[in-house]
Amino acid sequence: MQIIPAIDLKNQQSVRLYQGDFKQTTVISQSPVEQVVSIEQAGLTNLHLVDLDGAKSGRPVNRTIIEQICEQTDLKVEVGGGIRSMSQINAYLTSGVDRVILGSAALNDPKLVQSAINQFGADQIVVGIDGKNGQVAVSGWLEQSQVEMASLMASMAAFGVETFIVTDISRDGTMSGPNTAQLSQLQVKFPEVTVIASGGIRNVADLQQLEAAGIKAAIVGKAMATGDLPLQTLAEVNARVS
Repeated sequence: MQIIPAIDLKNQQSVRLYQGDFKQTTVISQSPVEQVVSIEQAGLTNLHLVDLDGAKSGRPVNRTIIEQICEQTDLKVEVGGGIRSMSQINAYLTSGVDRVILGSAALNDPKLVQSAINQFGADQIVVGIDGKNGQVAVSGWLEQSQVEMASLMASMAAFGVETFIVTDISRDGTMSGPNTAQLSQLQVKFPEVTVIASGGIRNVADLQQLEAAGIKAAIVGKAMATGDLPLQTLAEVNARVS
């Protein structure tokens, strides 16, 4: 299984939220760059970055830190949070970021996703579908929509999106285990796409359960920060990717 370590950025620091609540923030590191270097030194190859300030404000806020991370490591970096225009996408993709994650834009501005796929390709554009009780949440998870997660995935797949990061925000940061049933259902319903699991992953058993359910990639955040899934363990799981 491919392991993608996650770092959430807020006020230029690495933090974790509980169930997406900005009021329940824990600082993980005051130096995200040093944290990322340790991830690379452990042997991991990918990185998931979220600009939380950007997700809330609708514009990239922590871009300087993100560019420093890209400059100082060889990790394959994906970035989400506040990316709402073609110019912002292009700015990231030309400054070292490997792929951009479109979240709120997928629901509020689907034409942007279509244009981005057409211009940059499915390898560089990922759609993040975050939700609760099967319905999509947007704007840094501050707003709950009435759109079903599966419906949004169907419309995005029709545009040519091939990779989806799916997060159950009721599990995110809780260390309560991933919503394996939901993730598996989406992967089965859309076999032509890659569903990346996000939210609630706490141990190797969770990763094994996801893999057995047909999920080939997972984002790990809080469990990495707490030490429940140490970097070396994550690197060993990642190394088993065929």
